[in-house]
Amino acid sequence: GDYLVTIEEKSKATFLRAYMNWRCMSAGSSRVCVRMVGHKMEESYGETLKEQMSIVEMPLSDPPLCISCCPVNGDLLVGCRNKLVMFCLKYLVINQNLTVLDFERSLILHVDNFVPAEVAFCARHMAITTELDVLILKLELVQQSADRTRRVSTLEKPVDGHLSAHTWQLELDEFIICQKPVELLGEESKLCEIPITLESTELATEDTRRFQVRYLLFRRFTPEQSPFGFCEETMLHSVQLLPVYQTAHEETENKRELLSLFCFFSLPHVGYLYSVGKLVELISTYQYSEKSQQAVLTPQFLHVITSENLQCFTVRCSAAAARDEDPYIDTTVKACPPVTLDVCTLRMQLFIGPRAICHFKNHIILLTKADTEDITERRKPTRRMLSRKADSIKSRTNSESEPGWNLYIINTVSTIQLYREMVDYSRTYENVKTESCIHLLSEAHLLVRAAIMDPSFLKSDEKEELRRAFRESCAFLGDCYSRFDTKDYHLALPYYRMSGLSMTEVLERLVSEGDEIQTYERGFIFYLTHSLNEDLKEELSKESANKVLQILCLADPVQLPHILCSPCMKNVCPLTAVKYLHKVENIMPSVVLTLTKAFMALKMGDLMMYEREMNSHKETILASGFTGQPKLLRQRKDGIVIPTEFAVHLKEMQPGLLVAATVALHENSKIGLEEADMFFKILCNNSENAVPQLLVDFWEALLVVCSQEDVLQELLLRVTSQYVWRISKKQLPETKPLKTTEDLINSCNHFGFIFPWVTFIMSVGSPPEKDYPEDISKLQSILCSQSINITAALPILEPLAEAGNVGLTIHVLCSTRLGKYEESIDQLLKRCPAAAVLYAQHELKDDRQAVWWNKLLPELCMRTRLAGNDCPVLISSLKETLSVLAMELDLRDFLSLLPEDGTAAFFLPHLLHCNQRKLLT
Repeated sequence: GDYLVTIEEKSKATFLRAYMNWRCMSAGSSRVCVRMVGHKMEESYGETLKEQMSIVEMPLSDPPLCISCCPVNGDLLVGCRNKLVMFCLKYLVINQNLTVLDFERSLILHVDNFVPAEVAFCARHMAITTELDVLILKLELVQQSADRTRRVSTLEKPVDGHLSAHTWQLELDEFIICQKPVELLGEESKLCEIPITLESTELATEDTRRFQVRYLLFRRFTPEQSPFGFCEETMLHSVQLLPVYQTAHEETENKRELLSLFCFFSLPHVGYLYSVGKLVELISTYQYSEKSQQAVLTPQFLHVITSENLQCFTVRCSAAAARDEDPYIDTTVKACPPVTLDVCTLRMQLFIGPRAICHFKNHIILLTKADTEDITERRKPTRRMLSRKADSIKSRTNSESEPGWNLYIINTVSTIQLYREMVDYSRTYENVKTESCIHLLSEAHLLVRAAIMDPSFLKSDEKEELRRAFRESCAFLGDCYSRFDTKDYHLALPYYRMSGLSMTEVLERLVSEGDEIQTYERGFIFYLTHSLNEDLKEELSKESANKVLQILCLADPVQLPHILCSPCMKNVCPLTAVKYLHKVENIMPSVVLTLTKAFMALKMGDLMMYEREMNSHKETILASGFTGQPKLLRQRKDGIVIPTEFAVHLKEMQPGLLVAATVALHENSKIGLEEADMFFKILCNNSENAVPQLLVDFWEALLVVCSQEDVLQELLLRVTSQYVWRISKKQLPETKPLKTTEDLINSCNHFGFIFPWVTFIMSVGSPPEKDYPEDISKLQSILCSQSINITAALPILEPLAEAGNVGLTIHVLCSTRLGKYEESIDQLLKRCPAAAVLYAQHELKDDRQAVWWNKLLPELCMRTRLAGNDCPVLISSLKETLSVLAMELDLRDFLSLLPEDGTAAFFLPHLLHCNQRKLLT
């Protein structure tokens, strides 16, 4: 809201007033209207209100002592003796063309025996100071309650050494009671023993908000903590709450979202800055060179006035806010100077008699008095004022007639100019490689970061220049952490990344031209190795790549095999690389190094060297060696997997090693299933939907070693789908499969032995089905195992429903797995009755044996009767069934199963056999 609130004195009475539409006075209008807060304005006043200033009287039961306006929503907090009064800013719509501001008293916080010296108010956070105490509170919304007044906190256990202010009985002026210093953060601050009662003064409606108080911080100081002056001069001043907002973006340009909140307060010789947003903690402590009178905090600086100086200090608000905005900012991708970085004094300017200071945008407003009178006499507490029962208001002299008052408006140096000055000054420390250079550049970086986080950044004329300065500061910090021997050397990587510099540009900054040997610090080596081990788009020139080899051979030789596989090193000279690899091999031989030498040999076209390196280890060792550096086989570009020249060569010459290596990568979580699919499809030049045989070989090989149930089921469905597709399309694989069905049965539990009845059915198959026996037998082998989820596989198997004997075996295998034995018998008797008994002998055992006489025998009898002597297969199957039942059943049970109209001569031998078995037993 655009308003001005004042505490005014007239005729020994104190008034609280708000001035609305005050800009009319500066425009030349002299019209003024006076109204009471909350007074209803008639629409007839609309045109008049547009052209005149309004003075809003805000009556209070006690004189106002201090005020604070919330910079987020414009609400007002007034400090009075024993209470704090909150006014909410209201926007009153008079008519379509006029909206005026007003206030509504909404809440009173009662604090007995408490006299606030200063208050600060922001986003429902309150900071209150007395002479030596600081209390920070937060109003939190709670569920509605019918009670109009509610005690929020009654603190039973006082802090050790704390004498309750409610029990003080100071009767003598001769004594000063100094309490023990205390700092309580977060939940512990409840122990401050300052109970607060809330009284809502809003009209009760359904939308009425109810609050409770949360204690955030309590700190008590003692006079003897200051090494300067008398104890009476020790008094807190300049309490302030500073909001920091989310960094603005183009799409959220008109929205301001509170990100962090900071609280500052000061003693005469030391100031304290706390973060009171997500976490309550002390961020910085400021030591002044002389006694301070007032201070003002901004997102970039802390300005302090003393008796003769205006001092400026750096602050850590932007560093803390950056971490609130991005908790993962301290990584290898992003970085920010630490919150714990020591603060600096930027400059000190002499003024005669500074008395008060405030800040607006890029201006500092300073009030001075030229004579030597100490204005602090007005605020200096008497001994009685150390008690909360003492009076905090003294009579004020009329200063209107006093000479020597001056008002200065000081334009602060622009962020870009100050940034340039700090960068130039940091260069004086550059050659000695001290932490001072990093410190100055960190201050410059935080200065620019604070400007970018400002809500007005997107509308700033310096927007692009600030962005360039931010990138430049990151580059300078990257240079420092690369060149200096510092414990935080790893920060070179994130700062260079944030700078936007390419690797070539970084090399040009740090590596001198020529062949002379330089000494490189850990930060630069850390940047190089991490950048080269990532999938960057940049390709170094041949000269730069060779220089990198030279640097790392001396600094970190173990990294050579890995960085040679980087896409950035594509243009490296293979001969030079092999020369350096030979040197490393003499010190630290490894399988990865051998594979890298073979890779370089391929690039040179030296197949003899390639064969020599590949034959120096067994194939299994080579396969596992690829897990040490997957980029030997595949690289990424724009998120797409690209097979290397090495992978292409293995595909043609050693496909088994390629598949084994890819399986090892998967089992070591170096490649995912989908990524492996794409790898083989691109390698074999297949479309996205086509599945090359090499990929099927990979799935089959992975089934042998896979132990994860979800991956296992996915693999089984994939190979099943491919077998079905090729069988149904009568499509042969484009290359010879690496494993036969027999190989898979012998090596993998998920491929079962093919059942005899399945083999029998296939033995009478038509010739076309014998053109692709491997896919058929592999599919049947999977279904003969117990691994695959048959319900999930049914839709995949659907295309084979009418595929002759293959379809019959698949259908019966699925029905059997689902427990549908009678349906399976029906299918077999219908399409291949000769296999029915074989099926029954294999499947109908134990608790499933009853299906013999309940289903198989009646079906055979019925079908034989209908067919007569024209179907010898049915007669043969019936005889086999009767032979099995004669061995399993008692004579009485067996006899009851025989058909009444059956031929005695046909069934009599089986009855005699059953009877003889009984006599023998």
